[in-house]
Amino acid sequence: MEKALAIILARAGSKGVPGKNVAPVGGRPCIAWTIEHALATSGVGRVVVSSDDPAALQVASQLGVEGLRRPNHLATDTATIDDAARHACMVTGPHGPEMPIVILYANVPVRPKDLTQRALETLATGCDSVQSYARVGKHHPWWTVKVSESGEVSPWEGKVLYHGVYRRQELPPAFVPDGGVIAVTRAALFHEIDGVAAGPHAFFGKNRRGVINDEGAVVDIDSRIDLAVADAILSGR
Repeated sequence: MEKALAIILARAGSKGVPGKNVAPVGGRPCIAWTIEHALATSGVGRVVVSSDDPAALQVASQLGVEGLRRPNHLATDTATIDDAARHACMVTGPHGPEMPIVILYANVPVRPKDLTQRALETLATGCDSVQSYARVGKHHPWWTVKVSESGEVSPWEGKVLYHGVYRRQELPPAFVPDGGVIAVTRAALFHEIDGVAAGPHAFFGKNRRGVINDEGAVVDIDSRIDLAVADAILSGR
């Protein structure tokens, strides 16, 4: 299989943690961990950082990877990740139709070392996309409830509170996207697969697969707490 193009997305704007992509984590700018992860993945042949943040592009240059200045219209709160990825793919092309594309977030400094390689190996089996998922622990959907303005508790779905399950060990396996990696074919990213319904996740194509991480194996920084957790993990390595 042809080696992949890894696109690291590093939009400057963030309301939860301003400047999170270049915030110090484990003694380094946050994005540096993702860049080094991509460079260390054997199935990746080229790494590009797409950003509107000069600081993130500077880190990319320092680590020897390509920096791509993202247009303003692709750096807003409403801009989609697939629009940004398509732009990066087109600007850095032309690429062969068989070249896999890996999308990595700059605000994820903690992920398993082999995660992207596992995703690429799964993609090579013939599916359209691969996304990483974390096992859901105590925040399982069966334990989700509604709480009314008066404080009345009712099941989120169905009629039985907690689905009648009170031990975590008895919950059925459930998973949530963890932000660790997305790997897609070019055809999926560019909406060239027939029969895929329109929508924000259409770029995943039709045949979608997942790779599983243990709970906590990926740290996606969306809050100050996430930043502190990632810093503690990486400072201890």
